[in-house]
Amino acid sequence: MARGRVSGLIGNSVRFAQALSRDRAGSPAVEFALIAPILLLTLFGIIQFGIALNNYIELTDAVRNGTRNFTISRATASTTPYTSTVTAITGGAPSLTASSVTVTASVNGTACSTDSGCTTALTNAAGETATVTATYPCNLTVMGANFAPGCTLTAQSSDLVE
Repeated sequence: MARGRVSGLIGNSVRFAQALSRDRAGSPAVEFALIAPILLLTLFGIIQFGIALNNYIELTDAVRNGTRNFTISRATASTTPYTSTVTAITGGAPSLTASSVTVTASVNGTACSTDSGCTTALTNAAGETATVTATYPCNLTVMGANFAPGCTLTAQSSDLVE
């Protein structure tokens, strides 16, 4: 009699195991658990790249405005051409951290980094080329992985001194 019960239990266990192996109820959850990290990495990567691209576009536009301001400084007899150029660039890029923007200016290939130096360079430079360059660090870190260490956005614009 005991032997019949044991064989019945074994038979039931085998049928249960077979039924369980055919059950696919949890497979979508397992598949999602395997694919989710890749999807999230892609999504956050697209978002981070979009932010970096927006920063580049904003920096480029701000440098264009700063260059225009710099080239008319001579015509307006500005005593602070470099400071007003930096202010125009940082004001034209409000979503960028102003202290992280590095601005360099040059007149006819000669760099100037102070108001007095730029005023001197602009004094006799009518019709010459003035160039303004700005750099800004970019961040392409996604989910703890830095995909572009040392990434720097650079924008440059040139115009004729008036």
